Amino acid sequence: MNINDFDYDLPDELIAQHPADKRDESRLLIVDRKTGNIKHRHFYDLLDHITPGDCLIMNNSKVIPARLFGIKEMTGARVEFLLVKRINNDIWEAMVRPGKKLHIGDRVSFTEDGSLSAEILDHNEGGTRIVQFKHEENFSDILERIGKIPLPPYIERDSDDEDKIRYQTVYCKQEGSVAAPTAGLHFTEELIQKTTEKGVNIAYVTLHVGIGTFRPVKCDKIEEHKMHFEEYEIDEENASIINETKKSGGRIISVGTTSARTVESAAGEQGMVQAGHGKTDIFIYPGYQFKVIDSLITNFHLPKSTLLMLISALYNREKIIEVYQEAVEQKYRFFSYGDAMFII
Repeated sequence: MNINDFDYDLPDELIAQHPADKRDESRLLIVDRKTGNIKHRHFYDLLDHITPGDCLIMNNSKVIPARLFGIKEMTGARVEFLLVKRINNDIWEAMVRPGKKLHIGDRVSFTEDGSLSAEILDHNEGGTRIVQFKHEENFSDILERIGKIPLPPYIERDSDDEDKIRYQTVYCKQEGSVAAPTAGLHFTEELIQKTTEKGVNIAYVTLHVGIGTFRPVKCDKIEEHKMHFEEYEIDEENASIINETKKSGGRIISVGTTSARTVESAAGEQGMVQAGHGKTDIFIYPGYQFKVIDSLITNFHLPKSTLLMLISALYNREKIIEVYQEAVEQKYRFFSYGDAMFII
């Protein structure tokens, strides 16, 4: 398939720069795959469209304040780090800017008192660097104090204190992502409580969103695109919740594409989810047969993106583009801080 098959026109003013005033007051577009019918609702109306015995799968990964600004020792040049993945203890994979000015052996200071610095150890094929940090206190504490939440580039502003709260799900737990699993941003604690009171199961999985979320598809033929590996984990309890729901005939509803990629990566031949820790580079595009997921709650995604390809695999490419055109006409808010869509 050609990359241009997944393009659509989006006015810049529809790209959300800030979250909705309240998480569950964002809009919700509901599309029925069987009938093609579209409904325009709000996210708090989700309860009207899920039933007892269904299962929501949520990614509980937590975004780390992964953007650091520092000074190159010896020259004083300003540099920026985006932490991508912890490799081992204080050794990380990171994106650096400007990359051409940082070579193996170069050191960068991030604090005036020298309490946090890093040395470039190696280069990766994808353009990232392997860096080793040196610090005088707990690394996570330093990140919380001086690190910035790494907002996507289409949010054209610096992150602030509000983003430390709103660019996290209310159920985040496991630190490790450099981008939020954004479909989950619409849930409030109250809505989750009402969901469980209705008899809907909730299963938590962990997939740490990595550098792949920043990388566009550069191949004309999408089949040639290679996904970046991301780490995931599903424990026995939550795997059992998903599998028991499936056995009893309940719907498996993925909250976001990261949850979908996680369980599809961990599924056996019979569609049963296997507990454990692993890495996945699964690339889901039209033609893929879902083994676990029945429905999907998701935000609106960038043109020509792998996430748009994933939802096209669940529904239909032509119809998804038509739904997106409807969302544009109805002035839905797009991308990470935007509105949501429920494919049933």
